[in-house]
Amino acid sequence: MPACSKKSWNSNVMDKVEATATVRDFDPLSGSIPATKVEITVSCRNLLDRDTFSKSDPCKTEVIDNTLNPDFVRKFILDYFFEEKQNLRFDVYDIDSKSPDLAKHDFLGQVHCTLGEIVGSPASRLEKPLGGIPGKKCGSIVLSAEELGNCRDYATMQFCANKLDKKDFFGKSDPFMVFYRSNEDGTFTICHKTEVVKNTLNPVWQAFSIPVRGLCNGDYDRTIKVEVYDWDRDGSHDFIGEFTTSYKELCRGQSQLNAYEVVNAKKKLKKKRYINSGTVSLNSEIRVTLLLNAFTRNPSQSTSLHYMNPYQMNAYAMALKAVGEIIQDYDSDKMFPALGFGAKLPPDGRVSHEFPLNGNIENPYCNGMEGILEAYHQSLKTVQLYGPTNFSPVVNHVARYAAAVQDGSQYFVLLIITDGVISDMAQTKEAIVNAAKLPMSIIIVGVGQAEFDAMVELDGDDIRISSRGKLAERDIVQFVPFRDYMDRTGNHVLSMARLAKDVLAEIPDQLISYMKSRGIKPKPVPLVYSTSNQPPTNPV
Repeated sequence: MPACSKKSWNSNVMDKVEATATVRDFDPLSGSIPATKVEITVSCRNLLDRDTFSKSDPCKTEVIDNTLNPDFVRKFILDYFFEEKQNLRFDVYDIDSKSPDLAKHDFLGQVHCTLGEIVGSPASRLEKPLGGIPGKKCGSIVLSAEELGNCRDYATMQFCANKLDKKDFFGKSDPFMVFYRSNEDGTFTICHKTEVVKNTLNPVWQAFSIPVRGLCNGDYDRTIKVEVYDWDRDGSHDFIGEFTTSYKELCRGQSQLNAYEVVNAKKKLKKKRYINSGTVSLNSEIRVTLLLNAFTRNPSQSTSLHYMNPYQMNAYAMALKAVGEIIQDYDSDKMFPALGFGAKLPPDGRVSHEFPLNGNIENPYCNGMEGILEAYHQSLKTVQLYGPTNFSPVVNHVARYAAAVQDGSQYFVLLIITDGVISDMAQTKEAIVNAAKLPMSIIIVGVGQAEFDAMVELDGDDIRISSRGKLAERDIVQFVPFRDYMDRTGNHVLSMARLAKDVLAEIPDQLISYMKSRGIKPKPVPLVYSTSNQPPTNPV
């Protein structure tokens, strides 16, 4: 088990969400260099109502009054180690006093997950039911992750409004603004909320500072949506209207270019003469504070599991060579497609979980084990290692080939060598269940010191894996941790021979199980004709 440190976020204000992340401390000898920083956004839906005369007031360091569906502004910034299992726990409380003792407040629910689960979910958005209260439906928590860019700028700005709609019966309005940045999937993530200015239709909000990456994550053209509300004590804030902008536009400073009409779309549809619900203007120049910070994960450094030592193979190369040199004898042309996953590719830095190590999309085949090793070493010089660890793309890649040849003439073996836990567990299980019907087997070798519990589950020796209630037709996965085969005496020849023997031990039975399930029998042995007049004989 790796040494762990607990990182927790606590608050002594009203309601709160507490998240505790158990993550591994950086150890320069283990190669645990953060691949990136990610920002976690938290929302809750349909929370338990524990207040008698009002709604619960959940909060993650900031107060959100009277709502069962909070969207929290403040974020968790975490170092993301894609090769490690980083456990997270979120506790939700309803706090109606100033006591810092959580035992004196109402517990609303709890959820456990890993950082990899969030990052690996579709659009990096994970929704899970809250639990921890027997017999109660506690609602759900929505966790969204986004990689933070290298931009470390802070922007300071101030806004004012003019002639906003009057929403209060006995007064004017109590306006505040909520800022959202757009996401790649078309959704929006809350990133800032102004203070409330009481009883005015022409508010001037206080200047505020915000990380530029919080507004747009360094993409100056990314859409920023701003909603304007009239604050109500019971939490049912009245929507006044909204507008959109971008950081690039805001950088033009105080001018007519940064005066925005606040529009209420529903009101516009109902009223023919509707123009707007007021205007909002940037009331100052954007002031930027520059902060620099960067890190690299470099395979040329000895702390990396991919370290290219001129005198000794790394674990990846050793595992490739040990298994590949045996299995290549059963391939007629010795040409192997070699794929990488979990990297940013040149020239645009797009993330891929299915790319050819030799860089040739049209022809990913490598000539023998030497060709694979050469392609592997060359790829380390051209791509940037990047998480999460998704297996399903490469499993599905091989499955497409296997699906095209089901007559027994070919059998496919996928060798996966990885230093990380699985981030797309559900998708991988579904891919394996589907692949179990095809002529293929999967070997997984785990390198490094990560916990590989999920891969043991995929192995299926004890419990056959299933997906969506459907059991895998066959056991086609064999997993071994590379560290179990490291010979302390330094005799790598013997230790790699043991590794190859163990990972390949199940392949013959898996091949036979497929052939039997499809009623495929071995073809008759071809007759050998001699040049003499003797009758044909079978080869010995």
